[in-house]
Amino acid sequence: MIRVIDLYKSFNSKKVLQGVDLEVKKGESMVVIGGSGSGKSVLIKHIIGILTPDSGKVVIDDVDITSLEEGELNEIRKKFGMLFQGAALFDSLSVWENVGFGLRQHRGMKDNEIRAIASEKLGMVGLAGIENLMPSDLSGGMRKRVGLARAIAMDPEILLYDEPTTGIDPIMADVINDLIIEMREKLKVTSIAITHDMVSAYKIADRIAMLYMGKIVSVGTPEEIKNSDNAIVKQFITGSAIGPITV
Repeated sequence: MIRVIDLYKSFNSKKVLQGVDLEVKKGESMVVIGGSGSGKSVLIKHIIGILTPDSGKVVIDDVDITSLEEGELNEIRKKFGMLFQGAALFDSLSVWENVGFGLRQHRGMKDNEIRAIASEKLGMVGLAGIENLMPSDLSGGMRKRVGLARAIAMDPEILLYDEPTTGIDPIMADVINDLIIEMREKLKVTSIAITHDMVSAYKIADRIAMLYMGKIVSVGTPEEIKNSDNAIVKQFITGSAIGPITV
């Protein structure tokens, strides 16, 4: 469903992606791991078409999105839902208005229709009955779940997760992990998550890809990654200060 082919991206003199190759199959849950500043967020922004590469391709359903005009790209983006790292809720909008924001912008629905869909999606993430609350009334974990409800509001084919467990306690992180698995099974979506949380990566992934120095250096199942002989992978997953990854 998604192919990243020989992707390069630099910002001025800083080389971030240096020939990334990655394939994500339809219905698969792919987790991309890597240290801070390794280019994970830059990669995911290319996949959704927010950034344009210096060279290389991003192919979604056999369409190279790097060559599309903005109008065509917007149509492809409708296939995606995204949970941002900080949930990225609009503070001035109620919970149901946040969840239904895309429905109002792209489908021109009436308030009663939007509210009904928002209530349904909030129920799916375990937050029934909070439609009228404001983001300021919510805990960090609730904000993440509202962000997830918004991500699935337009019934996307692909869900992107940017550090889904960052900033919340371990128990709530496990709740989010369970919801990610549930969304994949219930909605039959293709998922890509970027994280440095190995507990989360092992739980939600069908396969894990390690991004280091602008390239994918290893791809495998959680079990294969746990038992990898790759020195870079071994150092990262064990959290050791000693190894080829410089601190």
